[in-house]
Amino acid sequence: MNDMSRRDFLALSAGAAGALPLGSPSDAACTQAHVPGTSATTDLPGLVAPGWCDRPMRWAQLTLVENDPGRFDPQFWLDYFRRIHADAACLSAGGIVAYYPTAVPLHHRSAWLGTSDPFGTLVEGSRRLGMHVIARTDPHAVRDEVQRAHPDWIAVTADGNPRRHWANPELWVTCALGPYNFEFMTAVHREIATRYRVDGIFSNRWAGHGQCWCEHCRENFRAATALDLPTSQDPKDRARREYIEWNRERLTALWKHWDMEIRKINPEACFIPNGPPDLRSAGELAPIQFADHQARRGLTPPWANARRAKEYRSVMGRRPVGGIFSVGLEEPWRWKDSVQADAEVRIWAAEGTAAGMRPWFTKFSGVLYDRRWLDTVERIYAWHHRNEKYLRNERSLARVAMLLSEQTTTFYGGAPHQERHGDHPAGMYHALVEARMPFDMAHEAYLTPERIDRYRVLVLANAAALSDEQCAALTSYVARGGRIVATFETSLYDEFGRRRGDLGLAELFGVSVAGEVEGPMRNSYLSLEADSATGRRHAILDGLEGAPRIINGVWRLPVVPRGAFPSPLTLIPSYPDLPMEDVYPRVPHTDTRELYLRDLGRGRVAYVPWDIDRTFWEVMSPDHGRLLRNVITWAMNERPIVEVDGRGVIDVTGAPEGGADFVAVFPKRRGEGSLA
Repeated sequence: MNDMSRRDFLALSAGAAGALPLGSPSDAACTQAHVPGTSATTDLPGLVAPGWCDRPMRWAQLTLVENDPGRFDPQFWLDYFRRIHADAACLSAGGIVAYYPTAVPLHHRSAWLGTSDPFGTLVEGSRRLGMHVIARTDPHAVRDEVQRAHPDWIAVTADGNPRRHWANPELWVTCALGPYNFEFMTAVHREIATRYRVDGIFSNRWAGHGQCWCEHCRENFRAATALDLPTSQDPKDRARREYIEWNRERLTALWKHWDMEIRKINPEACFIPNGPPDLRSAGELAPIQFADHQARRGLTPPWANARRAKEYRSVMGRRPVGGIFSVGLEEPWRWKDSVQADAEVRIWAAEGTAAGMRPWFTKFSGVLYDRRWLDTVERIYAWHHRNEKYLRNERSLARVAMLLSEQTTTFYGGAPHQERHGDHPAGMYHALVEARMPFDMAHEAYLTPERIDRYRVLVLANAAALSDEQCAALTSYVARGGRIVATFETSLYDEFGRRRGDLGLAELFGVSVAGEVEGPMRNSYLSLEADSATGRRHAILDGLEGAPRIINGVWRLPVVPRGAFPSPLTLIPSYPDLPMEDVYPRVPHTDTRELYLRDLGRGRVAYVPWDIDRTFWEVMSPDHGRLLRNVITWAMNERPIVEVDGRGVIDVTGAPEGGADFVAVFPKRRGEGSLA
C-alpha cells in the first residue's frame, strides 16, 4: 500500500468493498449465430454495447403487483430513489401484467389500472432525477384467455398436458422457445420501446422452466437435429446433449431477436436477459449483465454472492455487472413480503460489491407492509455513493484464479462419486477464502494468454470436462511459466462428458489413470512423510507439525506416476471402523502417492488425485484447508500481495486505484461486516 491515505483505506475496509476483480475480455466481443430450425436466426448481428451501460452505479428495482395501481404512491418511490442516490431503475412494465395502457391484443392490463399509467409515471419521474430506466417484463405465464386463443403458446409436459403454473394454478406456463416469445412478446417489447423510449428491456424468467414438449419444440428440435425430444436426463445421451446445445442456441437467437427489434426503435437501447443462456454467451454478447442471486438461503455462506460476481466477471471483464439483492428472505417457502435482518442484507450486498458488482436492490410490491429495510438500503447506497471513485477499477490484483467449468456442471455426472460435483468448486472456493488469498475466476471458454497469463496460479477444482483444445491451452500456460493446482478427475472427460482413456492433462500431471474411482472410502488416512534424504518435511506440510497422519477423502482416482516424484503424502488404505476392537490399520504404510508435485521449466504443477476439495466442503477439516493453502502457496512461489492477521474467516480482495494498491478486508462472523 503506497500513496492511498490511511483514512481512505479504513473507510473502504470498514465498508467491505472497493475490490473489483475484473478480467480482460474485449468489450466489443461479438459473435454471429445460426440456429437450425428457426427463421429468426438468419443473419442476426452480434451485439454491441450501448454507451450508457457503464454509467449507472446504483440500481433500484420496483416490481409492482397487480393491485398496486391506484394504491401505491409513485412519488414515495421517486423520493426514495433520489435519497439513496440511485442512478438507474428497473420498473415493472408488462408481460404477465401490463402496468401501462397497452394496445397489444391479449396483453393483460392490470385490473386496477383504470385510466392510469403507473409505469409511465415512474419512467417520467425517474428521468427527471437523471436516472437511466429499463423496463421489466416477465413472459413466463399467461391467463385463460391467452390459452384459449393460442393453446400452442403454452408449455406442454412429457405426457402431453398443457402446464398449469406451479404457484398460481389460475395461470398457464408459456413455452419460452416458440411463437409466444418470438412473436407476442416481441410486439410487447416494441410497444414499450416505442412509447417510452426506455434505455433497455430486462426480462425476468424469460428462458423457460424445464423442457417443453409443445408442437413447436418438437418440430424445431427435429428440424435442427433429426431427433425426437429427449426423454432421458442423462447428459451422456445423444438426444439430451443435442437438446442442451439446441436450447442454448434457441435462447441466444431469442436474445438477439429482441435486442434487434428494440434497437430498431432506439439504437441506444438493448435487451438484457435476467440470466444468459450460459456465461459464455454473456461474454460474447452482453453489454451489461445482472446476477440475480438475491440472498442467502439456509446455510449458504455469505461469500456465495461474491462467487457469483466472480463468475460473471470471468466472462464480462470490464463491462458492468449488477448484483441483485433482495430485502426479503429467499427461502423455499417464498415469503415475498418479508424483510431480512439488517446484517443479512448488508453482508450480502457488501460481498457482491467487494467482488465487483454494482448494487441493485429489488422490492416486490409498491405498497409496503414492513419498512424496516428502507434505512438499511439507504445506508448501503450512501456508503457506495461516497466511495464511488474506488469502485470503477479496471482489474484486480489477484494472482490466483479458479477455473469455472460450465462444461463440467452440464455434462459431468451419473456415477455415485459424481453426484455432488458442485461440492468440489465450493470446497476449493471456501479454502481460498479461509487462506485469505485474493482470487478471481477464469472461464474455460477464455483460456487465451491475454486472459490467463496475468494469474500466477490456475486452480482446477475437479474440472472434469475439458476439450482437447482447453487441455492444450492449459499445457501452454504452464510452458509460459504458469502454475496449476488440480484435483481428482480433472480432464478425464471431454467437453461433452465422454470419458477419455487417460487424463487429458496426463502429460502435464505426470501420471496416468490406473483404474476406476475407488470409494466411498471409510476410515482411510494420509501418511505425512519426511524426505528420506534430508529427514525434513516438504513445505506443503507446514502447520501440520506433530501430526503423523491426517484423514483422507472419500473418493480417489488410482493413478501411476510416469516418473519420479517427492512423496509428502501417501495412502493408508481403509480399515474397519467397527467393532472398536478391530479398528487398527491392516496396511499401516504404502508407497502410493496422494499428491504429485512437479517443476516444469518456469512452471509448476500440483495434482491431488482424490476429492480433497469436496471432502473439505462436507467435513470442513482444518487439516484439509491448511493442506490446500500450502499446495497453492507452493505453486505460487512468490510473496503474497497482502497478508492479513487476526482471528476468524476473512475474505480479502484487492485492486489498484490511482497509483495505489488497496485491499478490502471482510470479516465473516455472522452479523458482522457492513457497509457503514
